[in-house]
Amino acid sequence: MAEHATPPLGRVSDFEVRLIRVFKAVVECGGFTAAEGELGISRSAISLHMSDLEKRMGLRLCQRGRGGFALTEEGRQVYRAGLTLLASLETFRTEVNGLHRTLRGELNIGITDNLVSLPRMRITHALAALKAQGPEVVVNIHMEAPDSIAHGVLDGRLHVGVVPEVNLLASLETRPLYDEASRLYCADTHPLYAVPDGELTTASLDGFEAVIPGYPLPEAARAAHVPLTGTATASDREGAAFLILTGAYLGYLPDHLAAHWVAAGRLRELDLPGCGFSTPFVTITRRDRRPHRVLEAFLDELARQP
Repeated sequence: MAEHATPPLGRVSDFEVRLIRVFKAVVECGGFTAAEGELGISRSAISLHMSDLEKRMGLRLCQRGRGGFALTEEGRQVYRAGLTLLASLETFRTEVNGLHRTLRGELNIGITDNLVSLPRMRITHALAALKAQGPEVVVNIHMEAPDSIAHGVLDGRLHVGVVPEVNLLASLETRPLYDEASRLYCADTHPLYAVPDGELTTASLDGFEAVIPGYPLPEAARAAHVPLTGTATASDREGAAFLILTGAYLGYLPDHLAAHWVAAGRLRELDLPGCGFSTPFVTITRRDRRPHRVLEAFLDELARQP
């Protein structure tokens, strides 16, 4: 039965790559004996490696013997191809290592309105740190209602959201972020604005129209709205501010949002028992999210913020 030659390599495994490295050293050192020091293995081991490579390739790569070491024409071609292969592997290794050092990609983040005025600028500082870590990262911020943000995170349109911790699905993973204090306000043109603090009571609110939020509220917030006569609604906190500033309505606003108008004398806090509440804000991500280096880097930076 005729002996069949080993067919050409269909794929290159780690073992073949090692054999090609041995072959490269032998060629560049000019023979098996000279390559012993370079490779740190014996001449007989080098000879076995070379025979194995030739067998796997089905080609005679070199002449060796009393006449000395010499490449065949096929050997010269394999040597050149081996240089290309090894250079490509090094380029691949460099690029992959670079991925660990360089952060690239997008971060799509959904944020509830009017959080930018919070004194604790954890989101801003985390985004600044993320950008310093990965200058090529592209950040896309979407200002949306909490329900829209939650849906965006679940359907993959958003990587992360910042929302009140109210009515959130179990499929969302949450991390604490802020506790936002809200208080009851009236505008400088409202009748209660000029009433001295000592004369204000909860009964003073009777008969005055108020803004009722059209967005989800924690239980404490719903309780705080019970004494109010709601005749207007707002889909977000900025909408509530518009209505309160008309002077026709009372309403709750986050204290950081109202601070500018309070300082300007446009709003007054109605400091009454039970007229205030706190809303916890959290970041939300999908529990079953796929690995995403930019997102994980942002969450890590966020966790470092005081």
